[in-house]
Amino acid sequence: MNNFHKLGLTDQTLTVLDHLGFTIPTPIQAQAIPKLLHQDPVDFIGLAQTGTGKTAAFGLPLMDLIDPDIKKVQALIMAPTRELGQQTAQQLMAFSQNNKLRTEVVYGGVAITNQIRALKKSTQIVVATPGRLLDLIKRKAIQLENVRYVILDEADEMLNMGFKEDIDQILSHTNEDHATWLFSATMPAAIRRIVKKYMETPLEVSINTKDTINKDIIHEYVITKTANKIPALRRFLDMQPDMRGIMFCRTKRETQRISDELTGLGYGTEALHGDLSQAQRDMVMKRFKNRSMQLLIATDVAARGIDVQNLTHVIHHTLPDQLESYTHRSGRTARAGNKGVSLAFINPREGKKIEVLEKKVNVSFKKIAVPGIEELRSSRMNNWANLIINTDVDGQADEILQTLHGKFNHLNKEDILRRLITTQLDHLTFQNGDDSDLNETQPASHSGKKGKNGNVRYFINIGMMDGVTKADLIHIITDVSGLEKSTIQDVRLQKNCSFFDAEGISVNQLCESFKGITVGGRSIRVDRDEDTSGSGVGKRRNRKAKRSRSNYGISKRKSARRKKQNH
Repeated sequence: MNNFHKLGLTDQTLTVLDHLGFTIPTPIQAQAIPKLLHQDPVDFIGLAQTGTGKTAAFGLPLMDLIDPDIKKVQALIMAPTRELGQQTAQQLMAFSQNNKLRTEVVYGGVAITNQIRALKKSTQIVVATPGRLLDLIKRKAIQLENVRYVILDEADEMLNMGFKEDIDQILSHTNEDHATWLFSATMPAAIRRIVKKYMETPLEVSINTKDTINKDIIHEYVITKTANKIPALRRFLDMQPDMRGIMFCRTKRETQRISDELTGLGYGTEALHGDLSQAQRDMVMKRFKNRSMQLLIATDVAARGIDVQNLTHVIHHTLPDQLESYTHRSGRTARAGNKGVSLAFINPREGKKIEVLEKKVNVSFKKIAVPGIEELRSSRMNNWANLIINTDVDGQADEILQTLHGKFNHLNKEDILRRLITTQLDHLTFQNGDDSDLNETQPASHSGKKGKNGNVRYFINIGMMDGVTKADLIHIITDVSGLEKSTIQDVRLQKNCSFFDAEGISVNQLCESFKGITVGGRSIRVDRDEDTSGSGVGKRRNRKAKRSRSNYGISKRKSARRKKQNH
């Protein structure tokens, strides 16, 4: 079937599709729509990856199956996140523009009273997140006895987010003769149990989309220490100013911290995570869709349902714990026939994860290097030169130039250009710090990577924003731990954290020695750097360092007691 006109849709729906520019159905649409248009309600399972057009696969049949003369809720669509629910509702509204169907979307994070008021109007389709829908049911603000179709969209993600009990309660309020349509990227055992409990001999369509999704995506990875991931990312951003993508992080705090750091350095970034209000999330997504930022930094849950076209990159600050999620992430790029890059930053202990991914999701990764400072300097200068050449002269430029008359008479063109280039080189050095090599050439052995000279590498949540120098930090460490200064090596200060090597003390002893210690009223914590301890992945990233420009003031409660013991 090469177009929608052969799928059995009504002329009214086809007219809308022609107006919207829908011409060729995706594989899931081509196989699902004819089956869902069956005269009697039929249970259905559709398995397809993110970005393959599942919304139209169930939304278009609904346009022809729902009776516009019945002013009751006839279709209930459950989605895991607010963003996905909003996008689904918007697409259904577009599909129904030629008929009298009314769609409402309900979700948490906003006033429930407004949603209750909206549901009192004649509504045939409700799109909802499970938690808010259950609240509405308990308040008797929505009636489900006329529901003929229940659609579970992104069912695997709803289960991952802990909505199993909510879904069970919601389905218990629907009539028994409704049809259940389940759409999912994967089919874990928990979903099979839902199928067995709520569906009767369902039709099933499974689309093998791995080759389709991955063929236009270049899968790359770099090996760098965790402390160097953000400096490495900045080099890629500087090398590719046209890059536009999403970077996935493990935690909400990590997401916000990285966004704050990059924004402070002048990069166009925004954070998207569960701690934002709905208004904040809407504003972030509006700016991202309007191309007013370069990089959206998000958690997996918050990014679920995001549908933004023409993304050049998906970046993995940390690989997901569930490797199947890698496919969901990388599928955000290379849509609509475009090419895209999926770039993973891994620490030296994660080489095995790349091997597992290659086998599990049937992709081939290419190891690449973090750009060196000379390569970056050349690229930045070329971009700067092109910007000058292609800039349209503003009308006020001549007026400003008149005020500077005579300032540059002693300089020729080459002299002026040399000075301009020098200012750009200074800016480049400021943006990217030292010119060290950020690459780690080999993955660490599984016995655990050591710091330089065989020492253990540590993280501490004190950084330059706390007003400390390397000497200050060494003083704090030795004062608290009782170590000699000579045992503290390779200290690296970051904006709001630092890293150092230490010897002559056990990991537990050093970490425990900082319990109860404060700097500027903030509790200080030391952890083994996650590069060196697979079991501690993500622990230190959950401890966001608060920013303070005051000089450090360390609590002596423990250090004084330790000195007394030493003497």
